[in-house]
Amino acid sequence: MTKAFQDYYPENVSHCYGCGSLNAAGLQIKTYWEGDETVTRFRPRPEHTAIPGYVYGGLVASLIDCHGTGTAAAAMYRQEARPMDSLPPFRFVTASLHVDYLAPTPLDAVLEIRGRVKEIRGRKVIVEATLSAGGKVTARGEVVAAQMPESFLSPAPSPGA
Repeated sequence: MTKAFQDYYPENVSHCYGCGSLNAAGLQIKTYWEGDETVTRFRPRPEHTAIPGYVYGGLVASLIDCHGTGTAAAAMYRQEARPMDSLPPFRFVTASLHVDYLAPTPLDAVLEIRGRVKEIRGRKVIVEATLSAGGKVTARGEVVAAQMPESFLSPAPSPGA
């Protein structure tokens, strides 16, 4: 199995609640290419409940958001025919997130998020995504991801510095 996009994130930008491998309390999603689409699979936990049996809408938005920013990074590397561990790094933050909730999302299913790059324009990437449970699409989203400023990629200053 190949490494997930998030496995390439340097430590100083690996703390995100949705996709950071260093956030023990976070979701720690993993995203991969499947042809021209990207895919993340995630099993919700009981604490992601909105009402019994259904997922909290904020989780749905978080999954689409972090899937979109990871897809944006991978798309930029792919466009430049560069490996994901090459420098300078491509990392993205959310400039805009739009989510349409189409049906309740069951808690007892593996959720599948699929993304497609709609457009790459300079330092912005627009990603369209669907979230499905049991083969049924329950949400659609669009993420406008902006390339992270270089200052975000620098190590954080030490406390008291």
